[in-house]
Amino acid sequence: MIKSKDLYKIFKKYNLTYFTGVPDSVFKGWTVFLDRASQHRKLINRIAVNECEAVFLAGSYHLATGNIGIVYMQTAGLGKTINPITSYADVEVYSLPMLLMIGWRGEPGIKDESQHKKMGKITTSLLEVLEIPYKILPDDIEEIENTIKDACNFMADNRRPYAIIIRKGLVEDEKKIPEQRRYEMLREDAIKLIVDNLSDSDLIISTTGKASRELWEYRELKMHTHCQDFLNIGGMGGVASEALEIALQKPSMKIFALDGDGAILMQMGSLATVGHYKPKNLFHIIFDNNSYESTGGQPTVSNSVAFDKIALAAGYKTAVVVDKRVDLLKELKGLKEGPAMIIVKIDQGSRKNLGRPARPPQENKVDFMKNLGVENA
Repeated sequence: MIKSKDLYKIFKKYNLTYFTGVPDSVFKGWTVFLDRASQHRKLINRIAVNECEAVFLAGSYHLATGNIGIVYMQTAGLGKTINPITSYADVEVYSLPMLLMIGWRGEPGIKDESQHKKMGKITTSLLEVLEIPYKILPDDIEEIENTIKDACNFMADNRRPYAIIIRKGLVEDEKKIPEQRRYEMLREDAIKLIVDNLSDSDLIISTTGKASRELWEYRELKMHTHCQDFLNIGGMGGVASEALEIALQKPSMKIFALDGDGAILMQMGSLATVGHYKPKNLFHIIFDNNSYESTGGQPTVSNSVAFDKIALAAGYKTAVVVDKRVDLLKELKGLKEGPAMIIVKIDQGSRKNLGRPARPPQENKVDFMKNLGVENA
């Protein structure tokens, strides 16, 4: 295991002091370190809303300075970057060097969640197809430096991307300084309040990460079935789009999209699509704690985003911000016509004993479809 500060010393030695991307739990301590160090102006950590943007940021950093930036991501993020890597950074287009730092979720032989298995299995093959040379970062400090040196030499000589793959447990976790409580609720408190005020026919589409885990556990606690919920365990940022199409296909049912600030920022263009089609039965709830909590609590850029104003400008009928239980309850009881958005300001934090869904995602899908009356589920 290597300390983040020691890893950074190696990067700095080779003039790699610009970082951007979307955090991953494989190296959550590393991205906590980057956030802290950037606040002290020791490096640049450009917070990106998705991995595609990070590729463009790193490419433009090279255009403006001649230096090379690092794009951090998990394996799912690598899949997302295929378009900008092949149509922008590739040697046959602009030939832009950048170091891809990939957290290896779903590494073959290592237990991981269902949504990571496929990308983990094909990560190295995908890099080979993209003609991006790569190294799996070793666990010896001298070998790590040799790997980074070789990568820098390659990028300098060839002006093209290079990748390093990070295994789980290689980078030591950094302790994040707890933030002071600012709001009444944690996300789980808000989810419980929402579930308690829905009818048996209302559907929930819940976002990637801890929100879906908390929803699952509350249903278990209440001895509910799970057929009303679609747990979007992968495909971060897709909840608004999923909820939109289900709402359009099932206009007699109320559809509640439970979203997160990091997730909706990743695919914020979906708000325009929702606003264009204006489903009256869609109710979009965003839990905003200004962080990627599931990967270590690294900050998002939501503290500078007025989601309510954006939603209204995109065509939502109503949009409000709440930060108290009583106000959330009032808005839930007052919901009549969508598309409507409620932004719930919450604190970071979740239970240490928070579990995970006990059933395979395919079973959740079948039950959900049968609840919708789809016979060929």
